[in-house]
Amino acid sequence: MNAWDIFGHDWAVEMLLQHVRQGALRHAYLFTGPAGIGRRSLALRLAQAIQCPTPRAPGVPCRTCRTCQQIEAGQQIDLMITQAESEGGTLKVEQVREVTKFLALKPYQSSFKIVLFLRFQEANASAQNALLKTLEEAPPYALLMLTADTAEQLLPTIVSRCEVMRLRPVRAAALTEFLTAKGLPSESAQLLGHLSGGRPGYALRLATEENALAFRHEKLDELLELLNASLRTRFAYAERLAKEKDAFRQALLVWLSFWRDVLLRVAGSNAPLTNPDRATDIEWLSEHLTFSQARLLTEQTEQAIERLEKNVNARLLAEVTVMDWPKIKRALP
Repeated sequence: MNAWDIFGHDWAVEMLLQHVRQGALRHAYLFTGPAGIGRRSLALRLAQAIQCPTPRAPGVPCRTCRTCQQIEAGQQIDLMITQAESEGGTLKVEQVREVTKFLALKPYQSSFKIVLFLRFQEANASAQNALLKTLEEAPPYALLMLTADTAEQLLPTIVSRCEVMRLRPVRAAALTEFLTAKGLPSESAQLLGHLSGGRPGYALRLATEENALAFRHEKLDELLELLNASLRTRFAYAERLAKEKDAFRQALLVWLSFWRDVLLRVAGSNAPLTNPDRATDIEWLSEHLTFSQARLLTEQTEQAIERLEKNVNARLLAEVTVMDWPKIKRALP
């Protein structure tokens, strides 16, 4: 483990640690990577490294003092965390204006005023343009940090003003070892190491949230059942699914990982599956779908996730998604 106790991103920790130690902090950082990769954790650890009054070593926060604990909880007086009201929602221009007001006042008890924008890809055009103005006019004591799935989702002018930290998934084997060290049984750790797609935060959420794995099993079972369902049944399911936007988005993410596994097998790849516990279902479907069909299902699910984040009509999107699935009569064991 590295100096900041952040799993899987040693290179990023080392770079940021040197920025702190050398007094060479950038005025803005952009942490990119899929949700659950560790973007928020890394940003908060940087905030602790900057603000901690009793560091264990230069640039290494103690993580036990009042300031560190407040930052961990997102409640430190010189730290502001801003995000859309719900995952998949919209971060609005009014929220960026509140940040501007926050930065107008000098730090109260620290060296910096720090603002963390979570999931900034959810910012609308007005909010992104407002942030650009803030980036250009930020006071010297301001540090802005953003997280996003990819830099390409943001205005190029925003990206160009940030130090971009592109976080990558870690190897499944390394994540399995990490989870085992956390006390998970070996079999569970191995499964979560694959299911999480190399995202430590997501793996820990699956391990600690009782309903997370149950939700995944439920949505995969429903997908398989709908493949042999009537149009009326599919429409009714889409109507129920669209009522809860966040659950709809999570279902799409589960289905995407499943269709990608199917595509791998249709293509003849022997690469490890993301959903190894569903190997029987995946192999069966790979025998009933062409490569073009499997690729289309994967691409359509990716597009559905993007459209849902752009606030298209959720019910219409749900209907289109499940209606486009092929009709396959199944007799799985």
